[in-house]
Amino acid sequence: QTVPEELQNGGGFGYVVAFRPFGTVSWMQTVVASPDTARYVFRNETLPPFSPYEVKVGVYNNKGEGSFSPVTVVYSAEEEPTRAPTTVLARSLSASDVEVSWAPPWENQHKGRIQGYEVRCWRHDEKEENAKRIRTVGNQTSTKVSNLRGNALYHLAVRAYNTAGTGPSSAAVNVTTKKPRERRAAVNVAALRAVAISAVSASSSLSPWPQVLYRWNRQSSTSVIETNKTSVELSLPFDEDYIIEIKPFSDGGDGSSSEQIRIPKISNAYARGGGSSTSNACTLSAISTIMLSLTARSSL
Repeated sequence: QTVPEELQNGGGFGYVVAFRPFGTVSWMQTVVASPDTARYVFRNETLPPFSPYEVKVGVYNNKGEGSFSPVTVVYSAEEEPTRAPTTVLARSLSASDVEVSWAPPWENQHKGRIQGYEVRCWRHDEKEENAKRIRTVGNQTSTKVSNLRGNALYHLAVRAYNTAGTGPSSAAVNVTTKKPRERRAAVNVAALRAVAISAVSASSSLSPWPQVLYRWNRQSSTSVIETNKTSVELSLPFDEDYIIEIKPFSDGGDGSSSEQIRIPKISNAYARGGGSSTSNACTLSAISTIMLSLTARSSL
């Protein structure tokens, strides 16, 4: 900062700029004769980029020299990074988010410091110059890219940056976002209950379904069946109440559930048919066969 005229205390006022490479002993000095000048440029084509220098500035007038300012460290200009990040990886987190990670450029292959990284992300049907850009700061080597389109192919590339600019780009990697989750519940669910007495074990027999959730009315744990069909048959013990729900699912997550269907238990007397007791060799169990049919409707 320049010195105000009222503090110059005489004519012939100017500045003495002293500087030296950081860690050396001898100072170089130059005179700036104009009292209104607030900068000095030292040119040396052999200076490595981002070289540290110790600098102090003094004052003088016709009566002699004044004191110097405290010493500060400044740096010569740096060059943008000359090497690209390596080992770039991307993975889909959801229908709208992906994570990208990378390794720094080799230290002996770039000049100047790296202040951070710039991640570019563009959809396959977009131009690269219109890519979404996200900048990290410091040594961070991963980030999340959000607000993307579901079930879409994206390209991602990474490059380092500093005050001089951005360096070369890494090779682009590809990632496809997950499918959006289903948002509407299955509808038009019908349940038909028939009772049969068979010589079977107590375990249930069941067929697959997109996602059928069922549990005893008195229990909190839920069993899940998945299938690609539009119907499922459950064989359940006769003497328990059951709660059944149906929901769609995809890579993007589960949709919302249908309304709950309560299947009440059958009385023991009815299930046994008033018959006599059974032998140990063959246990007669009453099972409830439940046929569920579904008309699925989804909306993105």
